[in-house]
Amino acid sequence: MSFSLFRASVRKVATAGSLPRAQLRNQLRISIRKFSTPPPEAPAPKSNTTLYVGIGAVVAAAGAAFYSFSDSGTNAVKSGVQVAKVKTNFVPTKEDYQKVYNKVAGIFDDAGDYDGGPYHIYRPIVFLILTFSAWHSSGTYDKESKTGGSNYATMRFAPESQHGANAGLNVARDLMENIKQEFPWISYGDLWTLGGVAAIQEMNGPKVPWRPGRVDGVQAQATPDGRLPDASQGADHLRKIFGRMGFNDQEIVALSGGHAVGRCHSNRSGFDGPWTFSPTTMTNDFFKLLFDEKWVWKKWNGPKQLEDKGTKSLMMLPTDYVLVTDKIYKKYARAYADDEALFFKDFSAVCAKLFELGVPTEQWVTPEPWIMKNVDEK
Repeated sequence: MSFSLFRASVRKVATAGSLPRAQLRNQLRISIRKFSTPPPEAPAPKSNTTLYVGIGAVVAAAGAAFYSFSDSGTNAVKSGVQVAKVKTNFVPTKEDYQKVYNKVAGIFDDAGDYDGGPYHIYRPIVFLILTFSAWHSSGTYDKESKTGGSNYATMRFAPESQHGANAGLNVARDLMENIKQEFPWISYGDLWTLGGVAAIQEMNGPKVPWRPGRVDGVQAQATPDGRLPDASQGADHLRKIFGRMGFNDQEIVALSGGHAVGRCHSNRSGFDGPWTFSPTTMTNDFFKLLFDEKWVWKKWNGPKQLEDKGTKSLMMLPTDYVLVTDKIYKKYARAYADDEALFFKDFSAVCAKLFELGVPTEQWVTPEPWIMKNVDEK
């Protein structure tokens, strides 16, 4: 079964308005579960190609040339790619960025095996690492120093690329590099965040407003370690880390809902397991499971994490569990558990905000963000 057929079947089930909600969710889980890591048994009992080639030649000629512009004393660095766009008089349109989006959405056909699993089971996981790549490249923002964020794409450089929180994301960067070679005019920051938008939308998530304008920087602008959340910490840590970026309590909880997709790997983060039974589909199940399941501390040799008492196949991080133990976080988590549409609305807004952190207003190529089409809307 090709992933495009899998994705289409998921969307068909998820949009079947004639089904009762409970039945719809049931069918969606059945549709997804066989492509996800199954829980263990409970213990007994075509385009502007010629133009792109020309741009590639100009990029090569530009080499490592950079120039800067300033506004209120803030310098922004533009790479040879941006220089190339000026030299060729090429101004990408929304349609050009849509082609990049479509290429990201079709990346599974070229990705090959991932994570050592069967061919069609693990290709969907590529979407998940693209989401985390976009988030980790944006979540380094510091509102006081106005450093970090998705501008400059400094996760390309050591030591930032080697930070513990970025372990395993080289897989996403390597896959996206192939797309960068095909569309050399797009900046890494725009490519990574657009990849995150594609991943969210193609996993049946909400539309995430997005616009281009990020520029590529240099290694000297790489951010220090410690700016991303430490999953072993508690509520105060989340407020400190996300507050530094400019997020409030409600936005912290909404953004945490991204754990509806993906899983942890012990050989990367140290933690292990999926958060939900359908880790390749965006739902509000992360919040529902927080309240509906009995969570106990996992007995193992790894870092401190929780597991569901029933199947012992799901996990929650300490920073996840504080969403139901902290009084303020809990009211937002409960609201999202009860209302998926509300969660999707707030998650879309906070993702759009996250992906724009660190980008000066004057760099945006359009005053209002775009809504990119899903591949099945073409």
